[in-house]
Amino acid sequence: MNSLTITFKRWPLRQPLAFLILATLVWFGLYQALNPTAEALVAALPVDRASHLGGALQFFLYDTPKVLMLLTGVVFVMGMVNSYFTPERTRALLAGRSEGVANVMAASLGIVTPFCSCSAVPLFIGFVQAGVPLGVTFSFLISAPMVNEVALTLLFGMFGWKVALLYLGLGLSVAIVAGWIIGRLKMESYLEDWVRDMPRMSADFEATGMTLGERLQGGFNAVSEIVGKVWPYILAGIAIGAGIHGYVPEDFMASFMGREAWWSVPLAVLIGVPMYTNAAGVIPIVQALLAKGAALGTVLAFMMSVIALSLPEMIILRKVLKIRLIATFVGVVATGILLVGYVFNAVL
Repeated sequence: MNSLTITFKRWPLRQPLAFLILATLVWFGLYQALNPTAEALVAALPVDRASHLGGALQFFLYDTPKVLMLLTGVVFVMGMVNSYFTPERTRALLAGRSEGVANVMAASLGIVTPFCSCSAVPLFIGFVQAGVPLGVTFSFLISAPMVNEVALTLLFGMFGWKVALLYLGLGLSVAIVAGWIIGRLKMESYLEDWVRDMPRMSADFEATGMTLGERLQGGFNAVSEIVGKVWPYILAGIAIGAGIHGYVPEDFMASFMGREAWWSVPLAVLIGVPMYTNAAGVIPIVQALLAKGAALGTVLAFMMSVIALSLPEMIILRKVLKIRLIATFVGVVATGILLVGYVFNAVL
């Protein structure tokens, strides 16, 4: 590796503000060019743009870089922001708070701390050891995957601010109310014995000052870790969405995911729970379903069930929770998601 390459790699950390300005301008320039580039690529292929295959290809060629760019940009920014919201700081902010207020705080913190289901057990243990109430812990664990900044940004980019804002409000409501209900049920006895018997630890944290360059490095690390993990789910989701967009007739999708079918919302939740993906992977599918006549409430209930009630997360949580508490958690959250689906279908 020559000195020029080393200098180029170190430049963002040495001149972080200049890098952020230049990167922002380049990002917006590339984003504006996505749609005409996708149309030009399809036009260059021996495919009729108006055919099923042409529509599917245009969807894939446009949405793939769009979703990856949105995800990379948001994850990079939030990687910098998350240097202020480490797990230790999150525990310290929630410990010692009264229920109700703490449920609201926990759900709100979930927006800026996108911990995935693989982090559920260590986070849960850390919260219990710090004395965070059980219901407050669940408010955080529900909100973090379901209403995180990736989901909100992709919803905003694909559907506009009204849908993103409605999803934010109703998603937070589910997390807050579900956590509060679980807290009121006093189900601490349904933690696994080894979790209840763990020694309590201090929730204090030591604040350390970080330079802008160090926070920039945190953004790079977040992109490498998160985007590096989820890109296969994104490609799979967009490929499924492209197939739906290009080949599924509108009247077929509307027949069992439309507003008129009262059973469409429960069916969407039942289909979503066994699946395993994240917001970045499921939102392209949601976009394609909506374009084919599915009701907004139904597809958002499907999306919420996929990312908030995934079967793999239930299996992971079984290490620390007894079956009755897991069943209560699933039942309370599923009820909230059903209400969200019916409300969206009723008002939009």
